[in-house]
Amino acid sequence: MKDFYSGKKILVTGAAGTVGSEIVRQLHAFGPSELRLVDNNESALFFLMERYKSRNIFCFLGDVRDPGKLKKLSEGLDIIIHCAAFKHVILSEYNPFDVAQTNIFGVENIIRSAKAGGVKHVLFTSSDKAVNPTNVMGTSKLMGERLITAANALKNGDGTIFSSSRFGNVIGSRGSVVPLFISQIRKGGPVTLTDKRMTRFIMSIRASATLVLKALTQARGGEVFVTKMPVARISDLAQVLIETMAPRFGYKPSAIRTVEIGAKPGEKLYEELMSDEEVSRSMELKDMFVITPAFKSIYQSIDYSYPDVVSMGLTKSYVSATEKPMGKDDIRDYLLKNGLLDDIWGGQTGRTESFLTEGAA
Repeated sequence: MKDFYSGKKILVTGAAGTVGSEIVRQLHAFGPSELRLVDNNESALFFLMERYKSRNIFCFLGDVRDPGKLKKLSEGLDIIIHCAAFKHVILSEYNPFDVAQTNIFGVENIIRSAKAGGVKHVLFTSSDKAVNPTNVMGTSKLMGERLITAANALKNGDGTIFSSSRFGNVIGSRGSVVPLFISQIRKGGPVTLTDKRMTRFIMSIRASATLVLKALTQARGGEVFVTKMPVARISDLAQVLIETMAPRFGYKPSAIRTVEIGAKPGEKLYEELMSDEEVSRSMELKDMFVITPAFKSIYQSIDYSYPDVVSMGLTKSYVSATEKPMGKDDIRDYLLKNGLLDDIWGGQTGRTESFLTEGAA
């Protein structure tokens, strides 16, 4: 991947967010000629700027709702990685018009700016909630994917290559259930489970960012890349966290109760990363699936061939309820191997309080 990103001029939107900042960290190691980082979170952007005191990294306070700002930032770029979005399901239900402005019209602004600036590649980061959406946030993400695919279908010749990357729960990200569980354990419980039958795809922030960057290097145009992710039962995940974290807060694991509170409106018992309709036009790679466009490019024929192909066709959709879940020992090993508990706990970085606050918000 280093050869692909080295020497490139790259814009990352939502750069101060959990996934965005990890993408920035990994991109920086590849040696791009310039990184333009934009976010509407002033404080988070300031700390990001303090972290990278480099002559080729520029931080901009801005919003994807502002087409003029995006057009200016897109001039002379090679790549745009679009991470900025409203992601909280419940807040989105109560603020649907704001979500549309950011998650839908913001994508349109990215597309128009990329075309105007002659940007070579655009990658849109999507969500499992875009599959058979049951809420405003998921619907907006699906519309974002459709806009990106349609933009590619309408390009001519060597125009911008537009594609999307779709993934599930990123452990430790803002709004993730893990920081919330740890916050509850820290207070002595109870740990609240929406439904014990619930299953979720999970992945570390580092792995998610790596696969996003890998997907972009393989993009042909209009595809949706779906990351392969392990599956966990939420009840097992909660129990592993109780057993692991309770002693760190001075409690016996047996003293921490779990309480089932019922699923929230619009919340599924399982996650879907691929719909039944998409199966017939998908293929499997080593680390991900590729969903090719239902409506191919109008102006050119695209060769959807990729390295590391495992299968050219799929027989079933990719749903957490039908994938084999990890056992509790596997979950514990996954968390420890990827340093996820240390990241959330804070380790030597002093980040514990911020993660706990974000998880409880």
